[in-house]
Amino acid sequence: MNVSIPYGNTSLPADLPDSTSFLVIREPEAVMNPERFSQILDDALHERQPDLSAPVVIVADKTRVCGYGTYLPILTETLIKFGTLAERLCFIIAYGTHPRQSDEESYQCYGETYNKFTFIHHDCTQGECFKDLGTTSKGTPIRIRQDILDASCVITIGPICHHYFAGYGGGRKLIFPGCGEREAIYANHGLYLDRNTAELSIGCQPGVLADNPLADDLFEIADCKESDLAIHGIMNSHGDVCDFLIGSTRETYLEACRYHGSLCESASHQFPVVVASCGGFPKDINFIQSHKAIHNSAMFVEDGGLLLIFSECRDDIGSTTFLPWFELGDFSRAFAKLTENYQGNGGTALAMMTKTRRIRIAMVTELTEDICKKIGVEKWDKSKALDFLSNLQEESAYIANASLLVRKSI
Repeated sequence: MNVSIPYGNTSLPADLPDSTSFLVIREPEAVMNPERFSQILDDALHERQPDLSAPVVIVADKTRVCGYGTYLPILTETLIKFGTLAERLCFIIAYGTHPRQSDEESYQCYGETYNKFTFIHHDCTQGECFKDLGTTSKGTPIRIRQDILDASCVITIGPICHHYFAGYGGGRKLIFPGCGEREAIYANHGLYLDRNTAELSIGCQPGVLADNPLADDLFEIADCKESDLAIHGIMNSHGDVCDFLIGSTRETYLEACRYHGSLCESASHQFPVVVASCGGFPKDINFIQSHKAIHNSAMFVEDGGLLLIFSECRDDIGSTTFLPWFELGDFSRAFAKLTENYQGNGGTALAMMTKTRRIRIAMVTELTEDICKKIGVEKWDKSKALDFLSNLQEESAYIANASLLVRKSI
């Protein structure tokens, strides 16, 4: 059985056994186009009548694009038609703790809109930008950007996606942690750690919002500052917008999450061998982004089995706060240190350690041998991986876009 495995901007031809199970998402029906978006946006603004005198539009960064080149011009034209002055319209890029994009990368994400309007590159370390609104019941500081609080109307537009410990991304996450203050983000992410069991919280899973302490915390923060208009993108496996759900309530967000989940969750059994790709660029741009696919595909591997993941990582790890956790020696030491002071991608490091305790992981990647060894994975070159696949005899599964497919608990 011939397949083309996505890898960066290319694909690798490979032979898989005829018995291989193909695990795929259900592609959403493509009902969205510029004309339809213009109409539903018109309808939403007529219905809600928000104050558009000085709106702020919050967009995702390059790792979570949402048809921005096509749909942001329609959004800006519509806002101006409804009375917004172009010079009063401001965009904020919701990086969270991600690094800033270059102007060239931003232009590639947002098109001419980036050159025509004011774009603010969110910096989670600029403490003077935030207003303190107290703490959540779980102790997370609620610190919201002052310009978001001062805006006449806050509009978010971004894709709905699974998140490996928050349940789902998009929606409320664009305001926080997307535009959050670093220590507040770390406090929220620290809820991934269950201090009672000294393990990762069992409730913090992709596709899980109920009894998820971190997701509950995000909803509590969202109650302090919700968007006035939330535009939720429903994407297919190629990164195309197939639909938008527009609303301003938690229920609209939950509806979008349920729809995404119905497309991207599988009740498949586990396999001795799973072969997976992150889905190519930009989903495998660096290890931090690739980890979503590694986490998802590992769920389909039985204890002691092998995950072979194709992940280019042209931009290396993508974080300076990930590798140091592996220098502490083991999971328990890293966990203890994180509970004292949660930092950076510590949760991602612990999640990776948890997976490598349970299964073998081999990566076809541009990461160095030393880095692969440090994080507990085997670095395979392309020829070794393709030879392995052509001689594979164990029961196996193939996932072409593992950043999207999640295994449901059964």
